[in-house]
Amino acid sequence: KSTILRTLVGLKRPAAGTVRIADQDLWALEGAERERLVRRCGVLFQGGALWSSMTLEENVSLPLETYTDLPARQVREVARYKLALVGLAGYEGFLPAEISGGMQKRAGLARAMALDPEVLLFDEPSAGLDPISSRRLDELIVELRDSLGATVIVVSHELPSILSIGTNSIFLGTEERTLLASGPPRELRDACEDPTVHRFLTRGEQTARGDS
Repeated sequence: KSTILRTLVGLKRPAAGTVRIADQDLWALEGAERERLVRRCGVLFQGGALWSSMTLEENVSLPLETYTDLPARQVREVARYKLALVGLAGYEGFLPAEISGGMQKRAGLARAMALDPEVLLFDEPSAGLDPISSRRLDELIVELRDSLGATVIVVSHELPSILSIGTNSIFLGTEERTLLASGPPRELRDACEDPTVHRFLTRGEQTARGDS
């Protein structure tokens, strides 16, 4: 799953096939052209990937300082706005080690949104979070998706996240090494005939029956 994500954002060349963003073949482009296309995407890595020696504001400011010509004052304003969007207003001066894991994920999301991307990609966003923090992050992702009009791509094996976020889904078989099913996850849960996909999407229900 993570390999596909790296391929989508231009970090790993695909063995076959193409990656198309805004109807452009990412891997057919070179240099500055490919870089401009990649910047239309924002990524939240599994561990947050925040710079530990930088404050949250500095972390969010970094892509703005690197890829735009905005003056320092405006960079600061944008960084603070993005942090406010994810509920971190007032934490601009905190270091990553001074906040919780859930807050670190939200700060990583603010940084992913720094350049106003059209596509947001998440690598196991709920990994390492408690159920409450995980649910809040899922709700934030959906809220931002709807308010910003961005396309959201989530790599996850967390069933609650898949069902709450996903409007379309792709299931990959680890043994088959191919696509097993695709479609809205709730519809696949109720109607998919592939036994592997059905077990995955109903495992919570099976556990509940087993416990009873």
